[in-house]
Amino acid sequence: MKNVSPFHIRSITELHRLRKFPPPMHPSVSVLQLNSINQEFLEVAGAMVFDFYCISLKRNFNLNLKYGQHRYDFDEGVLYFLAPGQVFGIEQEMVEASNKVTGWMLLIHPDFLWHTALAKGIKKYDFFDYSVNEALFLSDKEEAIIVGILQNIEQEYKENTDKFSQDIIINHIEALLNYADRFYHRQFLTRKIANHQVLERLDELLKEAFTSTALISSGIPTVQQIADKLHLSRNYLSSLLTVATGRNTKQHIQDKFISVAKERISTTSLSVSEIAYEFGFEHPQSFSRMFKSKTGMSPLAFRESFSD
Repeated sequence: MKNVSPFHIRSITELHRLRKFPPPMHPSVSVLQLNSINQEFLEVAGAMVFDFYCISLKRNFNLNLKYGQHRYDFDEGVLYFLAPGQVFGIEQEMVEASNKVTGWMLLIHPDFLWHTALAKGIKKYDFFDYSVNEALFLSDKEEAIIVGILQNIEQEYKENTDKFSQDIIINHIEALLNYADRFYHRQFLTRKIANHQVLERLDELLKEAFTSTALISSGIPTVQQIADKLHLSRNYLSSLLTVATGRNTKQHIQDKFISVAKERISTTSLSVSEIAYEFGFEHPQSFSRMFKSKTGMSPLAFRESFSD
């Protein structure tokens, strides 16, 4: 994909026009059934950014997609989520407008969520910050559930526009998000080999980080740094770890730090200040506070417990 400024799509109406669909029946929410990629859309699809939420269920979408630095070939049925402001693109090499696509797309403008609990609640769904290569793979049964909800949303705004419509559609959207949350949890549990490899690589990275002299200058690695090295988004990594181990990424980093700190305190004659310096702490007091908050003991008290 060329390094060009993303094509900014500001409204659901504009996306309908680009995809050669009729104007939306509702300005702030729309369900599209997909069947092809038209040339006008491909001309701007190298990099796009939407001002609205987009939830897409794609099948037979044999195109290379890119989100951030990740690419994924969508040749199976998958569900993925984009929040307003995220950059998304289609690589156009070997792509023709005649390519057949089947699936659904739900578009939700943030304005539609105003004055509803979902306006804030939608932020709890971490998968809006997952990368494309971390999409949700659906079973046939799961896909049928999602399609059924999308059809209910479409039917509601087409046939029953009254004072109840927004609440009913919001309820359907929440149901879809909750099912997606459940299905992602299932995916974390069923993809054991891939998850095991992530855990092994995480352990290797933390071991390497805490035995490196670079700690003095760079300090304890951050969640973002670890996620980048694993080529995963930070939210997806923490979600995967929480389901697999009960501990998120930050807790794994802190656990490793405390383990290594205990070893240094109990097996060396280095002062607390020297050990703190090794871990990249500018002030020994900060190291001591963090150690005590995790162990219930100060570094000196921990060392003294080995001299009894």
